[in-house]
Amino acid sequence: MGADAIALDGFLDEEKVPGHGSTARFRIVVSPTDERADEMVMPCTVTDPAMAAAVLYDLVPGDMLRVTGYVRAPRTPDEPMWLDVTTLEFLREAPAQSPEGVGDGELDFLTADAGDIYQRTGISVHVADCGLFERHGTYLLWHDGDVAVTSVWAHTGAWVGETDDADRIGDLIADYERRPADG
Repeated sequence: MGADAIALDGFLDEEKVPGHGSTARFRIVVSPTDERADEMVMPCTVTDPAMAAAVLYDLVPGDMLRVTGYVRAPRTPDEPMWLDVTTLEFLREAPAQSPEGVGDGELDFLTADAGDIYQRTGISVHVADCGLFERHGTYLLWHDGDVAVTSVWAHTGAWVGETDDADRIGDLIADYERRPADG
């Protein structure tokens, strides 16, 4: 590659997007000192399919990561700069968000009750006596132990699908993300 690889520790920013094929793009917020002036947001790209899947489906905004790779400097003013990531290391989980952290009318599916979800989104949710809510990236999963089915919703409240095979959750999400946008 001609240049030395660099390693950066930073927090995963909110924006994570699938790239072309089995790639992903994301940003990390790097803050090497306590001085706000030293902070930067570094756009990153991963081309390794396993790392791309981890970024898209396993990591959540606020997770602390160590990324190693090569800086790609722009050649013209209209090109972006980014880090071409060759290794990705998970360092620390994002701090849990409290319901007070939800603002601007956003609905926190992890703490809202069934009535609130229906009132705000029109989605009818019937919660069984036993089950488990779980986050999968920006997706919400409901594992219903009574019928052994996992239901999946996007963070927007959009229905993704359901499965009785936990190994298919990633496939459901991938299929949902490949759907053409409405409009």
